[in-house]
Amino acid sequence: MQFDSHVMLRLDEAVAVVNALTSGEARGRPFEAPSGDGLPGAIATALPFVRADGMDSDQAACLVRTAEELRRAFEAVCAGRPDDAVTTVNSLLLATGARPYLHRDPGEPVRLHFHGADDSPAVSAAASCATGLALALGGDLSDRLGVCRAARCDRVYVDTSRNAARQFCSTACQSRTKAAAFRARRQEADS
Repeated sequence: MQFDSHVMLRLDEAVAVVNALTSGEARGRPFEAPSGDGLPGAIATALPFVRADGMDSDQAACLVRTAEELRRAFEAVCAGRPDDAVTTVNSLLLATGARPYLHRDPGEPVRLHFHGADDSPAVSAAASCATGLALALGGDLSDRLGVCRAARCDRVYVDTSRNAARQFCSTACQSRTKAAAFRARRQEADS
């Protein structure tokens, strides 16, 4: 069983926002989330469809708060506290006013949106990310939300593998972990 493409897009956005806008560790190194002048560029990279150049500081702060809440939801799922994740996502859905509606731009197919037509780009992105997590938590695939298990990394991911065995945010973290385990075994054998 897999997420449908629309849900996967929303989940990819949520992962990108969390990993770009929350401090912690990434691939074995400290990661300081961008702020000030670096924030619009980080938002534009994480959410290419958002007009970050027209985003004011309040909208950017909204996305940072959303990223922090989304991270809490991912962490709660991984810690075996799904009710905490649900509470967090429900709060985000309420705060963003997330609500589905269909819209068609001239010459384009009908698209499903989860925000109001007049919402700011930040609220639109926040509502879409919150809805993506809500769809995952409300279905059979909530265990596909993950936080990297590599040492010194806390980036999040969505497991889309067939066997639901993903444990790392990237192949770099997987390789670091395997190399460290190999070195530890070799050192133990040499002792």
